[in-house]
Amino acid sequence: MTQTTRELQISPVADPVELPIDGPLLPAPLVRFIANVAQRLLPWAVPVGLIVLWQIASSLGWLSTRVLPAPVDVVKAAWTLTASGELWTHVQVSAGRALAGLAIGGGLGLLLGLLTGSVKLFETLLDSTIQMVRNIPALALIPLVILWFGIDESAKLFLISVSVFFPIYLNTFHGIRNVDPGLIEMGRTYGLGRWQLYQQIILPGALSSILVGLRFSLGLMWVILIVAETISAQAGIGYLTMNAREFLQTDIVLVGILLYALLGKLADLFAKGLERYWLRWHPGYGAP
Repeated sequence: MTQTTRELQISPVADPVELPIDGPLLPAPLVRFIANVAQRLLPWAVPVGLIVLWQIASSLGWLSTRVLPAPVDVVKAAWTLTASGELWTHVQVSAGRALAGLAIGGGLGLLLGLLTGSVKLFETLLDSTIQMVRNIPALALIPLVILWFGIDESAKLFLISVSVFFPIYLNTFHGIRNVDPGLIEMGRTYGLGRWQLYQQIILPGALSSILVGLRFSLGLMWVILIVAETISAQAGIGYLTMNAREFLQTDIVLVGILLYALLGKLADLFAKGLERYWLRWHPGYGAP
């Protein structure tokens, strides 16, 4: 027994088996693709989660359909309006108003921002007046605008133009003023003329600030459009929602509200696309 125990004690222990070290479970391009898709989908996680909770609450009867219809009912209402062509007509009218107001107000803001930012005389002459007018809320002008323009399209365009004017003006002015003076001096040293300096140094240097003003203006444009289209409009998303309110069609009211949100998001994506294209030379805006 003792001999057997001794033999067991001195029996050699098997060497541990060294497993081969495997490489990564997934190839690197696939990992990068999954990470890229996840990064793009992540911002939509919260909205989708809220919609799912909204649908669950509606299905369980926690939300009254008169107060807040279920997302499925809102989708059905949007599909009905789309199939009849009514939705597209109202979107066209609203988008036309918004873009016309942006062209008028944004164009004036850009022009005056360039003038006051570039020429001291124009700054002294115009900037104080513009700053005083800037502090008047656009919505406070509605009674006066109705007296001036009535309830036609010109009143709506005026309100949108005023609201988008100031962000573009201010950002253009400060963009021009914040251009590095050393770059301008270097351009002069290289013999650039006034227009060449403007084209090759000042405008590219101010462009990021101008585009920030454009993004602010695009957001304000849709906000003021909602209010402007409540002034006796005969077409547009605002008219659609106000008309639906009269008949207690809350699902259509929500369709109109979500349309404003969708158009605002598309406008912001458009502005970001402009930033990436026009500022592709800038390390902060170029493609990653």
